Amino acid sequence: QVQLVESGGGLVQAGGSLRLSCAASGRTVSVYPMGWFRQAPGKERQFVARINWSGRSTVYADSVKGRFTISRDNAKNTVYLQMNSLKPEDTAVYYCAAAGSSASTSAGTYDYWGQGTQVTVSS
Repeated sequence: QVQLVESGGGLVQAGGSLRLSCAASGRTVSVYPMGWFRQAPGKERQFVARINWSGRSTVYADSVKGRFTISRDNAKNTVYLQMNSLKPEDTAVYYCAAAGSSASTSAGTYDYWGQGTQVTVSS
């Protein structure tokens, strides 16, 4: 079993930055693909970014490409999401997820989820 705990969310003005962290415990996640998703009120959960086990391969949603960066530190069992140039439309609960095997941009391919952290961007 894997437990994921997100942190780093908060309130920020448009154009600002935040860095989210996702700390994993339980089984080591160093071999798992990891992802970030987000869900705004009344909307479906949306893919944000994905990183493979080594950190050498990343995928981003078009809406965040060039502004967000996903990274991981396997020694610390932690995944990060650096968010720059934030926009009001980035406001959502952000979730960290881990996949037991291969993973894509679909939430259904991830096996473990954190409880989420709120990000609010004011205009």
